[in-house]
Amino acid sequence: MAKRIVRTAATTPTGHSPTRHAVVVGAGMGGLLAARVLTETYDRVTVIDRDALPGGSAPRRGVPQGHHAHGLLSRGREILEDLFPGLTADLVEAGAVPCDLQNDVRWYNDGRRLHPAPSGLRGLTVSRPLLEGQVRSRVAALPGVVIHERCEAVEPVAAVDHGRAGAVTGVRLLRAGHGPEDVAADLVVNATGRGNRGTEWLRRLGYEPAPEERVDSRLVYVSREYRRRPGDADFTAVIVGHGVAVPRGGVALSAEGDRWLVTLFGMGDDVPPVDPDGYHRFAERLPVPDLHRLLERAEPLGAPRLMRIPVSVRRRYERPARFPEGYLVFGDALCQFNPSYGQGMTVAACEAVALRECLADGVRGDLARRFFERAARIIDVPWDISACGDLRFPSVEGPRPARVRLLNRYLGRLHAAAESDPVVGHAFLSVANLEAPPQHLLSPGVLARVLRPRSGGAPSPYEVAVPEASPAAR
Repeated sequence: MAKRIVRTAATTPTGHSPTRHAVVVGAGMGGLLAARVLTETYDRVTVIDRDALPGGSAPRRGVPQGHHAHGLLSRGREILEDLFPGLTADLVEAGAVPCDLQNDVRWYNDGRRLHPAPSGLRGLTVSRPLLEGQVRSRVAALPGVVIHERCEAVEPVAAVDHGRAGAVTGVRLLRAGHGPEDVAADLVVNATGRGNRGTEWLRRLGYEPAPEERVDSRLVYVSREYRRRPGDADFTAVIVGHGVAVPRGGVALSAEGDRWLVTLFGMGDDVPPVDPDGYHRFAERLPVPDLHRLLERAEPLGAPRLMRIPVSVRRRYERPARFPEGYLVFGDALCQFNPSYGQGMTVAACEAVALRECLADGVRGDLARRFFERAARIIDVPWDISACGDLRFPSVEGPRPARVRLLNRYLGRLHAAAESDPVVGHAFLSVANLEAPPQHLLSPGVLARVLRPRSGGAPSPYEVAVPEASPAAR
């Protein structure tokens, strides 16, 4: 049974009066992971969220993407298991499906199937509501933690130093049925996700907002659940990437409750319909038949659900010369990715590790600068993967320097090699799962396998030239 969310901690783990207090704004995956590592340094951690939080694993209004298929990369699962020992086993007991990410998942990149083989890359297919519910229950049970639902952060509160806003000293809250109140805190963490108001909050405090990088993929998701029965498929998941020649893709993931979570996606004017017949016809138009064959024999459990993916935004908080002490930005509020690459939750987990390391070096002074610099190095890799992937499409606006064009051409060669070479496939998945740095794909052993001449085999439907940038996009 799920634990009660809102509770009060009267004392710290050592029994002395609380001395240091951190407030996390947002109880999504990013906020919960930040709260978990903050408990190692702060006596009290308060997490607030505007939603009425479900007691179990139900979807909620503040996480509209919770109805859609989610990816937890190998590195993310490892970090979550480290932060919450036993989480993987409990999720499996609740119905999540463990898998080898290369051997048990059918990957199609550029229309080519990545060669299956045992890889040691351990994955877990699970719905977002179940994963978030299990993590939230564990965070709520930690000593010194209180989670307030139906509570909105109006803005951070800062001390005034010589007529200018200085360090953040707390946050102004608005609880359901109550007036505004100021809550003192030594640290306020903005983990409000994609809809965050961090830019406006900084302006009110007298600080310039962080520079932003934006990529608009114009991606549209439509998801539907199906009943999963023994013998449906010989895979745990199938992932069909979209490409320039065929800008359609989709995923089907095994999930708890004997379900398939199916998400189809397209770009621009070529997007999945929300009517059931049109949905199946769209699946039939994917470049490979696996997903459509699954849907033809599976029983639908509900109507298709639509989601238009917001613009991907990277906020470069490591760059401003001035930033308020006592304030951090975390998770999707720091960088929101194109979700078709499945990176967001794993990046938040990596940021939690970085925050833990920064807190170990001290909580005063330049904590924000140290954290943002580490977070930027974490974000560099998945941002390049998703941004370069999106910039393959002529309809996506953005600069395409030579580096981006060359990387996309090399990845095309790599996907062709991975069709027959499991070593190349393992290298790609290791980087995509944030287990290895991108340089691993250019190591002598991998490079030789990618560039090795090959003959025969059917051409991929994606084999087209990488588009040059239009003059306006350069």
